[in-house]
Amino acid sequence: MTQGAGQGPEAERTATLRDFRVPAYVNETGPYAESTHPGEAAPPLDEPYPDGYPEGYTPTQRDLPVINRGDTVQLPAEPDPDPAARTATGTGPLYVVGDVHGYVDELLGALREQGLIDADGQWCAGTARLWFLGDFTDRGPDGIGVIDLVMRLSAEAAAAGGYCKALMGNHELLLLGAKRFGDTPVNSGAGTATFQAAWLLNGGQKTDMDRLQDHHLQWMARLDAVEEVDGYLLVHSDTTAYLDYGDSIEAVNDTVRETITRNDADEVWDLFRKFTKRFSFRNEGGADAVRSLLDTYGGTRIVHGHSPIPYLLGEVGSEDGEENAGPVVEGPHVYADGLAIAMDGGVTMAGKLLVRQLPLDV
Repeated sequence: MTQGAGQGPEAERTATLRDFRVPAYVNETGPYAESTHPGEAAPPLDEPYPDGYPEGYTPTQRDLPVINRGDTVQLPAEPDPDPAARTATGTGPLYVVGDVHGYVDELLGALREQGLIDADGQWCAGTARLWFLGDFTDRGPDGIGVIDLVMRLSAEAAAAGGYCKALMGNHELLLLGAKRFGDTPVNSGAGTATFQAAWLLNGGQKTDMDRLQDHHLQWMARLDAVEEVDGYLLVHSDTTAYLDYGDSIEAVNDTVRETITRNDADEVWDLFRKFTKRFSFRNEGGADAVRSLLDTYGGTRIVHGHSPIPYLLGEVGSEDGEENAGPVVEGPHVYADGLAIAMDGGVTMAGKLLVRQLPLDV
């Protein structure tokens, strides 16, 4: 979630200039502090053998030619060793992950608890399907470590016949904007603001920016904003602002990607601003707001992150680590006549990082 984006009882609130004031240390000169977390992201790989394979090299599947012969020996398929692990549609069980915000250790623990990774942090869930609902960085200690983990699990899950995918959160847009546009003034609707100031105000970590590489930026820029899986409409933000970007899932995702690709600071800011809106599904009229999205994009229930469950319940909390008794979050919050499932457990305010299988009663 993002500070200054509707944390009160109103249904929608747009960030104002006051919400994006620049902290004192924005004017500090570099270099940025070295990260205290091991394992800096590796640079993009070059072609491994541009002059041919070395002696003794065994080609991988990528290297092998395709053979299409009618006399190929046909071997019987091996039976599924665990057919119970597959759903009626022939795919593995579905899991969703709420906002992570740099808390990589808590994420690893939650994934292990659900049996998705092993003790070494490797994918062990076979054909399971895992969706992250966005907001990987900011506020917490190791946002880049979280992105690296998700990227690695995506490859490992695909190799095992499952998948690990992610949605675009408002903090991905914020980090992209801070890196691309920095202190370039943008029209905030209430005066002049900058992505750099907004990023720092909303928990931007200098160690994340120091370790941010091109492949991280490319990965974030390609994320979808909306998906529908097994009747669940997956989004990051609890807002109807998605309707401004298209009348189908494909249209919304294309419009968001095109906006990012055009690289216009004001357009990306407007996208970020709309993705920070919240609480559309809370209070009177919330169920109707959910239905407007379901009727347009499909699905029977919506699953979102962005607004911490303690905020949705009206509890007082802080995302900035202030000393207080942390909220008690036992699991996802189902509301709006049962049509909405909130997954942001408030890990940034000493709540809980949520990873859950859908349906929730499994």
